[in-house]
Amino acid sequence: MFSAAPRIEKKHVLLSEILAVTSTMRKNSRWAAAAHTLIARDSALAKDLGLRRGSLAQEADLMGGFQELKRAIRDVADVQSLHLPALLGPFLSLIRSPLSTGPITSAALSSVHNFFVCDLISSDSLGLDSALSELSSAVSHCKFEAIVLLKIMTVIHDCICGSSVGPMLGDVEICEMLETVLTTCCQMRLSEILRRSAEATMISIVRTIFCRLYDVDPAAEEAKLRLSEEASHHGDISMTVLADIPDVTLRTIFWITSTSQDEVSSVTIETPATRSAIVTEDTVAIAPKPYGLPALLELFRVLVHILDPNDQIHTDSIRLTALGILNATIETCGTSLIVDHGCKHLFQLARSDNPSMLQAALRTIATLFETMRPLPQTPARIVPNFYHRPSNMAKKIQPGSSRPATPSTPVLAPVNADSDIEKGSLTPPRPLVQPARGETRDLMLETLSQISRHPWFMVDLYTNYDCDINCDNLFERLIDFLTKGVYAMQTSSCLDMLLGFVGDMAARAEGEFVSPEDLMQSKSRKKLVLTGAAKFNSKPKHGIAFLEENGLIELNPSESRTRSLAKFLKSCTRLDKRLLGDYISKPENVDLLKEFIGLFDFKNSEDAVYVLAYSVIMLNTDLHNPQIRKRMTIEDYQRNLRGVNGGENFSPEFLQSIYDSIRKREIIMPEEHTGQLGFEYAWKELLARARQSGSFVMCNTSLFDCDMFKAMWKPVISAIAHAFISFNDEYIIQRAISGFRQCATLAGRFNLPDVFDFIVVALSQATGLLTDNLPAHVPNYPVVDAEGQSITVSSLAVRFGTNFKGQLAAVVLFNIVNGNGNALREGWTQIFEMFQNLFMHSLLPTRMLQMEDFLGGVTMIPLRGSQPSRHAQRNDGGLLSTLSSYLMTPYGSSSENLIPEATDSEVESTLCTIDCIKSCRLDELYGQIMQLDAEALVAAVKALEALAHERTVTKLKEETDDVSSPYNPSPTNEGPYVLTYDPAAVFLLETMVSIACQTPQHLEDLWPIIFEHLSALLSTAVHYSVLLIERAVVALLRLCVILVQKGALRDQVYLSLDIIANLPPSVANSVAEHVTAGVSLILQREGIVSTQTEWNVIGAALRTTISHSEAARYTFSLVASITSEARGQKVTQNNFPCLVAILDDFATAAGASIRTQPQRSRRALHQPATESPVVERGRKAVDLLSDLKRFIAPLSAASNLPPADAWRQYCLPLLSSLGRQSTNPSRLVRNIAIVQLQRLLLGSQLVYDETDHGYVEEIFDSVIFPLIDDLLKPQVYHLDPSGISETRLRASTLLCKAFMHFEVRDGRGKADVRAIWIEILDLLDRLVGVEQSEQLYEAVSESLKNAVLVMNAADILVPPSERCNEQQRTFWSATHARLERFLPGLLAEVIPPPETAEPAVTTATTTKT
Repeated sequence: MFSAAPRIEKKHVLLSEILAVTSTMRKNSRWAAAAHTLIARDSALAKDLGLRRGSLAQEADLMGGFQELKRAIRDVADVQSLHLPALLGPFLSLIRSPLSTGPITSAALSSVHNFFVCDLISSDSLGLDSALSELSSAVSHCKFEAIVLLKIMTVIHDCICGSSVGPMLGDVEICEMLETVLTTCCQMRLSEILRRSAEATMISIVRTIFCRLYDVDPAAEEAKLRLSEEASHHGDISMTVLADIPDVTLRTIFWITSTSQDEVSSVTIETPATRSAIVTEDTVAIAPKPYGLPALLELFRVLVHILDPNDQIHTDSIRLTALGILNATIETCGTSLIVDHGCKHLFQLARSDNPSMLQAALRTIATLFETMRPLPQTPARIVPNFYHRPSNMAKKIQPGSSRPATPSTPVLAPVNADSDIEKGSLTPPRPLVQPARGETRDLMLETLSQISRHPWFMVDLYTNYDCDINCDNLFERLIDFLTKGVYAMQTSSCLDMLLGFVGDMAARAEGEFVSPEDLMQSKSRKKLVLTGAAKFNSKPKHGIAFLEENGLIELNPSESRTRSLAKFLKSCTRLDKRLLGDYISKPENVDLLKEFIGLFDFKNSEDAVYVLAYSVIMLNTDLHNPQIRKRMTIEDYQRNLRGVNGGENFSPEFLQSIYDSIRKREIIMPEEHTGQLGFEYAWKELLARARQSGSFVMCNTSLFDCDMFKAMWKPVISAIAHAFISFNDEYIIQRAISGFRQCATLAGRFNLPDVFDFIVVALSQATGLLTDNLPAHVPNYPVVDAEGQSITVSSLAVRFGTNFKGQLAAVVLFNIVNGNGNALREGWTQIFEMFQNLFMHSLLPTRMLQMEDFLGGVTMIPLRGSQPSRHAQRNDGGLLSTLSSYLMTPYGSSSENLIPEATDSEVESTLCTIDCIKSCRLDELYGQIMQLDAEALVAAVKALEALAHERTVTKLKEETDDVSSPYNPSPTNEGPYVLTYDPAAVFLLETMVSIACQTPQHLEDLWPIIFEHLSALLSTAVHYSVLLIERAVVALLRLCVILVQKGALRDQVYLSLDIIANLPPSVANSVAEHVTAGVSLILQREGIVSTQTEWNVIGAALRTTISHSEAARYTFSLVASITSEARGQKVTQNNFPCLVAILDDFATAAGASIRTQPQRSRRALHQPATESPVVERGRKAVDLLSDLKRFIAPLSAASNLPPADAWRQYCLPLLSSLGRQSTNPSRLVRNIAIVQLQRLLLGSQLVYDETDHGYVEEIFDSVIFPLIDDLLKPQVYHLDPSGISETRLRASTLLCKAFMHFEVRDGRGKADVRAIWIEILDLLDRLVGVEQSEQLYEAVSESLKNAVLVMNAADILVPPSERCNEQQRTFWSATHARLERFLPGLLAEVIPPPETAEPAVTTATTTKT
């Protein structure tokens, strides 16, 4: 079939000639290398990216000139817009070069001749004068002999091409002339010069005569062809090609194709004036003048016949000539030869081992493909599908290096034969071929690059193949091949094709196109069918279940499910037929088998079909089994089938066709197809699928780019990264950078975060800024002044400054990330990993090195710890070793802290690094992080947390496991193991918290991540450096200040404060000031702390700060402000217990300060002056405790608490605290406490239920009795012997007064007086016995006298008499017995016997008054 189409592009001609010349050059040993790359030259690449780049060596060669020319015209639509000297330069350099050989110079001259022929060199060319001058010079310096053309060739050429008589020639005359010239071309006995001259003449003639297709009348040409159908012979329109063998006349019956495998020809003519017409031709009659389609068809017939690789008559040299003529024909008129055998021969020649044949065949195929796209017919499907031979080259691709795989540059393994099945891409078997190597591989890659240069190429593959259920996923296979080719072949061809595709896709991303819905549905259905077929081929039941679930088996209400299933199984070409047969033949699937067989038309011939099918199998075995000597003849075959067709015989013609077909082509299983049989089978399957697929869809649209990009982004980016890392050609590096940027653009357009992550991973590996094991210790690097700035000359700065490719990768990486942060997810890990590495080497912007707190504002994160580790190393050196480890601070004079001198080259490298970091705009990226969407922000914080966790929690576990191992026993007296200070851990923590604090709107999402890390640190705080824990506490408090404003997270505030409150004392003391400041900020918001539980947590946190002098001062001031009424009452029923506890701790701290001071004697502690801040706060705390009694009544009334509840909630805690402080080691605090206790007990501000005697028992059992017991303890006495005596005296008085106040007044509770009174007497007995002080003795005596008199007056304690009951007698006896032990005669003195009872009563009455 022919069609007229627009002439070939001049750009294609130029590319083809470049390929032809370079292919000839590679045959010479000078250019025999598989690939030639240009030496990287100094260019604007470094300047554009803000990098420094020193000058590099310059070198150019002849091959490099062609490479540069290809790159120069890559993105140029019209090559005639370029200067002609630039286009001809490489060719002319080759012609004049002394390094060139005869064949190479001849090829270059032929290319220049083609430029004249194709009007690439014309009067309109730019720089024509200069180009002609250079051409003249080159030709004049050419040392090879000129070729003298034959006169007859000249006459024929002038007759057809050079005069006005050419169009008047008829088809017969044209064929005769063509036969003469073509025969000369094919006569191998003639000289090379003559044959080449004849070939040039033939090509010129062919270009002229095929231009007729633009002027012919389709109706007239069809009439000629109809006339030829009436003749049984060809008449005079035929051509005979005379080679070095007997003459062979070629007839036009070549193109017949039918179901019986005869040969047919279908021809389509398409002119600029009309559409195509399809005709069928069996013969061509004698055609009238002027010449037209019959002569052209005859020429095609001869050329196709010559191209048959299985025809031994013609040699490869003749086929080369035919290929050149055929290529010129297609270039001239844009005609597509749509003939099965013609295409088949071309593809067979494309498998040739002859480099010249291979190059010529590939060039013709490329030209055919170039002109074929406008044709919506079968060949447009055949050409790319069968051309995809290079995919076989990937079968044995091995990894390019032995280094471990990384996320960005995975190591490629050989392609698994079952990979297509695993992916669900079940394709018919392809012929097995050896992988192409060397020049063959390069030619195929160059040709593939040429035909794939159009932006619509990949889209056409995807829409016509990957979206067609009957076709291979050719797009995916091609991408897979190209990406693997980048690794294995180390050439730029594969990379250029990949990057070209990505660039085309990025360009299409800017446009808008209409959505072809049907094609998208077809692609979606294909994916499901492939998956279902793969499942069926693995387990048929599972496959059918999957197909039904996804609606792929269309159920028709008018027919049964079994029949619908049978239709699908019959029509699906992706199912394994053997498995299908096994499945439907199972007993449980009999109904399905019947329906399946019922889909075939066996009407009235069931037995005949069965016997005939069996006979075909037997015939195939008989004719092709080598062990059978006597073969079955046609007569035998007919005899065996006699009478089986319903009692009649099959027609002899029918059986003859079966017999001939099997005799010529053995029936073999697909997996047995190899060699020529395999090719024939694959070709037949290809044609069948091409016919089923319908019209070729042309669709240069961005609609499918998203699906295409999803299918190929990972291997493509891996290949680009590999090329960027491995190749040294500057052009390739620049192309790779563009590829990264374009992939990022597409990822943003299609919302594919995984792509961004993969790009970041790939580029980060190339930067050299990632370190597998970043140490915690930062060496002392030299700091110098250079170019008006102070710089740190670190190892990383020097190394990175000399890594130009790493700098390129860094700039590209951060330029891509800047503005695209919302698209990143996992890639943040690499970003922050590079940040921490730069931080450790002082290369980050100042903004990223700061940390904030509540006290000193903003400070810089220290790179070295200022405090020694709490953990001493193993006791290898004993005491001296331990001591030296504490004395060796980071600023000591040890050798490891000596600062080396920086050389000039190191300073220069560091400056290069600083320039690169500035170009990366890290501060802008850091600012953009605060503007991220929630999902991206969470991913960023997760990455920070993971890195911080690895440097803290994970590292602690690893090191503690090592320390505690049986091979490294830890001394028992060392204390907890402490990790060395790690500035990177602090940096990651500060960055994480800073991000969270500046994005409060997303804190609900970020809090769980950060809190997990902080709680892990603080739960094992003793194992980390002081600074890290301090920053963790500050971070927690900074976040709590924000959390209190969010109702949903308020409970997290108290959970955090609880963690702080439970810190070990040594840790809590180091962070006390921060805790006080943080809690103070939290309490500034009114109504934030409401419940008693919340106040208890607040109080617990504040109580941890009391041991710190500065923090205690602020904490006490905070508590005092709460208890004051200056700005309204802040004391509530919920914070009352909390305030009591805090004030009690302050008073206790005053006593603790006495214990910690050096003793002046062994028996007593020194009592400090009242000016001591700690003691003064203790004194004030006791006063505030006592002052809280004024809130008891109002709080009780406000909350409507019953007296019993008010007693336990307010009164008893206050009394208990004053009671405990009455034994405080500080004399001042102790005296004030006991005075306040007595005032409170004997005052009227206590609230209690007077009907319940239990509160009295609690006063004595919980307050007074424990007070006396503590005062009796020797250790308490020795704290302040002189002061404790006074306290004992006051306590004894308080004891008796409280007894009289609560037990004896108004005669209340007489039934319960006895037990308490007896306990009082026992305590006083012990007190007098221990103290042995006259002053105490007298005080106790007076107190007891008053108590006895009051009890006697109340008839509680009366002497025995007839009026007394047994209880009174027993109580008197017990009192008498105890008083007699330490105050003998006191009872008789106070209460005389009954006969003198009257004066005693009077005295008692007076005393009471």
